[in-house]
Amino acid sequence: MATPTPAPTETPAAEAAPTPAPTATTTAPVDIHVYVDYLSPLARDWQLANASQLSSWLSEGAATLTYHPVSMLTAKSNGTKYSLRAAGAAACVATFSPASFFSFNDDLLKRQPAVDSDGLSDKELADIALANGSDEPKKLRECIETEAFSTWVKAATERAIAGADGPPLTGISMVTVNGEAYVGDPTDAAEFSQFVLTTASGKSAKGQSPSPTPSASVTP
Repeated sequence: MATPTPAPTETPAAEAAPTPAPTATTTAPVDIHVYVDYLSPLARDWQLANASQLSSWLSEGAATLTYHPVSMLTAKSNGTKYSLRAAGAAACVATFSPASFFSFNDDLLKRQPAVDSDGLSDKELADIALANGSDEPKKLRECIETEAFSTWVKAATERAIAGADGPPLTGISMVTVNGEAYVGDPTDAAEFSQFVLTTASGKSAKGQSPSPTPSASVTP
């Protein structure tokens, strides 16, 4: 299972910077990392094509799944910085509602605004987050509406571009499996599944199939 571990550089809601400990299993044969810009059509296409099998792999304990919200398209929303704000909202969900992260991530990408549009407001982002469930709704809404993780997202994006924790992020989104970047068709779930199987060093498809209730790892 994958879980959020944000380590922000600014403190939301005047509290200590949240650093929830990851609960992802470390024995799974496949380690998947997703660098997601919520304004990226490629990120949307990949997530929607692969969400079902990702959920299955996770429920079977065959993979770990870590999401890295980034803001590569911040300048592509008429000055509203939607890419940055959406990534910050994801970090807020990972901190205050980790069990809802996977569903929020899917929901946000399904509602993805067009590039060069204003995008969703902070209030709308908070409404979507709360609709996916939260044990701390007040903290979650405040975190999103005050853009508490903006500095963290900027730092996380810079680290991703520099390749601080894996292959450098050279496009607007990226998925890696055991440290190897996937370069296939983002809409082809069968192709991605084959890439996972190949990368997992010849283990059987049954043994590595990545289901429900993932929580995302959000790490800069």
